[in-house]
Amino acid sequence: MKDQLPETVDDFEEQQPPTNHVFMPPSLDRSRLLSGDSYTFYSPIPRKVLTSSSIINEPTPCVLGVDEAGRGPVLGPMVYCAFYLPQDLHHSLLTKDYSFNDSKVLTPDVRSNLMRLICTSDHPLFDSCGWSVRVLSAREISSGMLRPSSGVYNLNAQAMDATIELIRGIVGERSVDVKEVYIDTIGNPNTYQKKLEQIFPSLKITVAKKADALYPCVSAASVVAKVTRDAALELCYEALIKNDQKLALEEQAESQVPVDGWGSGYPSDTRCVSWLRNDMNPIFGWGDECRFSWGTAKDLLEGKEGTKVEWPVEDDNGARLTDLFVRQNTGKLEGNGELRNWYGCRGRNPF
Repeated sequence: MKDQLPETVDDFEEQQPPTNHVFMPPSLDRSRLLSGDSYTFYSPIPRKVLTSSSIINEPTPCVLGVDEAGRGPVLGPMVYCAFYLPQDLHHSLLTKDYSFNDSKVLTPDVRSNLMRLICTSDHPLFDSCGWSVRVLSAREISSGMLRPSSGVYNLNAQAMDATIELIRGIVGERSVDVKEVYIDTIGNPNTYQKKLEQIFPSLKITVAKKADALYPCVSAASVVAKVTRDAALELCYEALIKNDQKLALEEQAESQVPVDGWGSGYPSDTRCVSWLRNDMNPIFGWGDECRFSWGTAKDLLEGKEGTKVEWPVEDDNGARLTDLFVRQNTGKLEGNGELRNWYGCRGRNPF
């Protein structure tokens, strides 16, 4: 597929790399992130949503906004966020008291600070605002998109499913009384809205282009999604650096990781492309941090940087690929076969 490039010049800010001190939100699941898994995180239901202000003890009516970060990068996850709060606080809290806006027009420090306040106990934002994120790993994005043509799970379908899961988790499983939903569109807003209205007929749903600049709850969702993705990128890169430094010491060789990092992870970022080129295994490519279905990755693997692999004929005296992992005469996958010593150990070459 073609890389997901920004739609407008305004989207360039989305491609800026995270700062070195991005806030690490509780939405980061380190073990699942580093293992290449997708996952969903839900914040606690805020006190002002649980406690009705009306005389009759009725549920607190809420608004909910959905937005994403990281649709176009070749590196790192795509993060979807659903952000909700009481209807009567929608504009007063998010725009008058705290200046939420489309995350792309806010500086990284401002975004991190807003996220920190959202996660700070007894703060007005913590007491009033709930949120959830669906972190779609690079590995699972690519595995869906690289299925045989009859079963391709494209990026729009993955994004739609993430949105549906988040809304169901908040409205259905957590019984938050959401009245209005605002969503930044994927493709045609009318088509997208009709699909969601069929799934959630009781909700008033508005799907619009640039919803993150029009509706404060979508702006807040864009901030949470962007900070979560930035933090995920930083965490993955730090883990990669530590692993490569360990290998460098073991092999008494210099790490191939560029000093200036991998930038924003977008194909248009020269630091990103430089990292991909320098850190690429000519046969196996990269790790779980890379979207192999992106054109940038495909071009590098299939170009002169990559190594063409000729696979042996299947009927080769009954030999199997797993035989390379098996200790002789035992038949167990616990031996010291050539590839077993390499597989899963980034940077090692068995040949």
